[in-house]
Amino acid sequence: MNRIERQFKLLREGRRKGFIPFVTAGDPDLASSLEVCLKLADLGADVIELGVPFSDPMADGPTIQRSSQRALENGVTLPDVLHLAADFRRRSEVPVVLFSYFNPIMRMGCDRFAKSARDAGVDGLLLTDVIDSEAAAISRKLAQNDLDLISLVAPTSTNERLSAIAKNARGFVYAVSRAGVTGTQGRVSDEAKKLVVRMREFTELPIAVGFGISTAEQIRDVWRFADAAVVGSAIVSQIERHPNEAVDAVGQFVRGLLPRFANQGAET
Repeated sequence: MNRIERQFKLLREGRRKGFIPFVTAGDPDLASSLEVCLKLADLGADVIELGVPFSDPMADGPTIQRSSQRALENGVTLPDVLHLAADFRRRSEVPVVLFSYFNPIMRMGCDRFAKSARDAGVDGLLLTDVIDSEAAAISRKLAQNDLDLISLVAPTSTNERLSAIAKNARGFVYAVSRAGVTGTQGRVSDEAKKLVVRMREFTELPIAVGFGISTAEQIRDVWRFADAAVVGSAIVSQIERHPNEAVDAVGQFVRGLLPRFANQGAET
């Protein structure tokens, strides 16, 4: 049983729902990214998504695009992200999922990446731009190194696509709350719940909902129908606004959500 499977098992046994924060590796710098990840782990993150900086992040909104650009300007590369993950793993057992586009993985080479990620203590990979046979091949290669391919599904996905995606999915499924790019929004789309209900017809894996989740109220909404909520742009925004106090800013923001997390329990 890997770390992702074990963590969701603990959540089920405790009748709790999960909190999955996202940060871009190397924003504002690699040392701060490590400390932010450790702070998130201390504050109760169930899985941490670590973004790999990329020059053309099509699925990301302006906030995460800017964070990726800042990291690239710092010279952060995929090997740097893996070193960061390894440093984090030496100090925490919270599962780590890399959030990436395929190009950096392809440039390193899938075999080399899979082995390096495993050795760094990474638990999974979420790729935004691979589908079908390509995804199946990558999933098999990752599985050989005890890594999960985390699959994305969207409200626009047909049931046929959901069925095909489920066959390659491992760890958990990431359900996009709405069509479009990342970024905070005022409320959780009704389409998110409909998508989770449809996806449950094709998989028994846990389902996390992300894209635009930024408040305790939104997390509470997501927890009523999904297994975990992903908070990304709202955390990255704290880092952007307070680059010299990133750890404290992120900590204060997440602490503001935690009391409501505790009260939420296993409400469905």
